[in-house]
Amino acid sequence: MMPLIYAETGQPQIIKKIGGNPEVKKHLEDLGFNVGGEVSVISSLGGNLIVKVKESRVAVSDEMARKIMI
Repeated sequence: MMPLIYAETGQPQIIKKIGGNPEVKKHLEDLGFNVGGEVSVISSLGGNLIVKVKESRVAVSDEMARKIMI
């Protein structure tokens, strides 16, 4: 298990755990990040990620990406 920030670009990954306080978890779930769901890193720019989750592209900060474990 490793944080999303270290995922290879373009490789689909399965979300295994979402960390952080309850507000952070709820925010990530609202964006479509759910345990067991698929996520792919599209690009990385300055530590921030553009990811594909549930047929949508979402920008995630470095800090948030470290809370999503794959």
